[in-house]
Amino acid sequence: MKDKKLIWKKNLRSFKLWWSMSPNLLIAGLISTLMEALKPLIPIYLTAQLVGEIAANGDIDRIKFRAILLVAVTFIANFMAAIISRWQQAEESLISQHLERLYSDKFMEIDFEYVDAASTQHLRSQIRQNDTWSSWGMRHSIYIIKIGFQAIFTIVGAFALSLQLFLTPVSKIRSEFQLLNTWWVSMFFIIIVIGLTMLSPLLQNKGDTYWAKAAEGAKMGNRLFSFFGFRMFYELERATDMRMYRQDVISLEKFKEDRTFNLGGQIAKFAKGPMGLLKSGSQAIASLLMGIIFLYVGIKAWAGAFGVGEVTQYVGALLALSNGVSLLVESLGLMGNNTDFLDTTYEFLDIGNEMYQGSLTVEKRSDRKYEIEVRNVSFKYPETNEWVLKNVSMKFNIGERLAIVGANGSGKTTLIKLLCRLYDPTEGEILLNGIDIRKYDYKEYMSIYSVVFQDFKLFALPLGENIGVSTDYNRERVYQVLEEAGFDINKDNFPDGLDTYLYKNVSEKGVEISGGEAQKIAIARALYDNAPFLILDEPTASLDPIAEAEIYQQLNQIVGNKTAIFISHRLSSCRFADRIIVFDKGKIIEHGTHDMLVQTKSSKYYELWQSQAQYYV
Repeated sequence: MKDKKLIWKKNLRSFKLWWSMSPNLLIAGLISTLMEALKPLIPIYLTAQLVGEIAANGDIDRIKFRAILLVAVTFIANFMAAIISRWQQAEESLISQHLERLYSDKFMEIDFEYVDAASTQHLRSQIRQNDTWSSWGMRHSIYIIKIGFQAIFTIVGAFALSLQLFLTPVSKIRSEFQLLNTWWVSMFFIIIVIGLTMLSPLLQNKGDTYWAKAAEGAKMGNRLFSFFGFRMFYELERATDMRMYRQDVISLEKFKEDRTFNLGGQIAKFAKGPMGLLKSGSQAIASLLMGIIFLYVGIKAWAGAFGVGEVTQYVGALLALSNGVSLLVESLGLMGNNTDFLDTTYEFLDIGNEMYQGSLTVEKRSDRKYEIEVRNVSFKYPETNEWVLKNVSMKFNIGERLAIVGANGSGKTTLIKLLCRLYDPTEGEILLNGIDIRKYDYKEYMSIYSVVFQDFKLFALPLGENIGVSTDYNRERVYQVLEEAGFDINKDNFPDGLDTYLYKNVSEKGVEISGGEAQKIAIARALYDNAPFLILDEPTASLDPIAEAEIYQQLNQIVGNKTAIFISHRLSSCRFADRIIVFDKGKIIEHGTHDMLVQTKSSKYYELWQSQAQYYV
């Protein structure tokens, strides 16, 4: 049994989150639900007045007035409701953007080690699946808020319209119906109405719990559907493999293997069994309730308590009251069902930061004399027990071109992540000008590095904005760094110059660029900020030999007076470095110049050089 206080507390938190993200969404929703509640009640009341006037053979002018009033007020109410509903729909169309912003901001806020952790990625994946699975979680809480307030507004309005039904006595002439004037008969009727009204949505909610129960078992089915149904068929980079290896065939086979959404699956079994019975029972009770309301109101009218006009009002009001109570019970049930899905969201949003952010200001030096020392650093990634680096010590000389080489998994990229303080060392320390980097202001410290990671990403935005990382950038500086990176921005390939969009995701005029072109743009982006440290992780991996040679020929111009660190598998690039450090299994095993290391035939560097020597001839 779930703790009701916790249910309320967790749903209240979702309300606060939505208010912080988009107060207009909630305001539009509340006004819209108010109008939706009043919209059916207004014609109920005015129609009752009109029918009563006609039944009483009232004055023709009064009948005309009531008819015109009915049409006019109903029109105005519907018109206003339509406008407000349109506003609400406009706000609701941004729900996905608000949620993506919420999760993206959290990713940018938390320590990078949590971003990189498998547990965090699992949470994010589960949140996406819950959202797709009948919109459970934060998205569903908006629907719950909406129907909850609509229920309250409807109950209040319908109660006001139906109150006289119980206060108006039947005619004394009809003695056989005098029992209807007693308080306990009215109370019995009210209890029956409220009981059946609550029972119907309770059965509905009980049926909905089977959707929640099926969510865990549907994880794999949702993932298969997401991958093989969407990404597999619509990602352009998969098109060639799809065509050559007919990957569509194996995709369809995977669909057939998974029974999540098939007739023999768990959801179908629930629908044919308890879920179907509960929902059918809910509809049957709703129909029974309607019959009881008509019977009670009809008998009182026949006994002379009121006329035919009031029959219309009371029947409509009681049905609206029943619907309001039903919506309220449904919303309360949904709150309970949605709590588990909100818990997943909150678990992600509550990930704390353990990395010390620091407070020291990084000295702005025009001479770029920043000395970095790695002292006895060891590191293992969170949630693992394997040491990626062990007792690594080294210094970066100011203005030096340093090459770091080694086999895959030897710890090269991990060292870069530690230098940039995406991670903190498990053991040891990294010093900037003799001070532990953890004591520096986190953002200020990161600003001394410009990095091109091996798995860099560009945006489907104009070329200039990709490099300047802003809509307001220095165009002359962008042209300069593009030239330094060896990128040719000619009118044929880039008709709008720096305003040419990359890729076609956003603009139909966007250009598709090669891997080599993308790498040059990434290098230009790293050069744009003119940071004192330039780190290039596999900077020429996607370049052809000629383009690679051009990059290294321009190395001095590109690097300038920066301290440059290159990570590379192509040892030909090491000839341009002042010093080479060789990693193996998380340790530094050799260091020196290219000429020195290649002369030592027993060295690891010599072994790597010889394995690639045929490509350098």
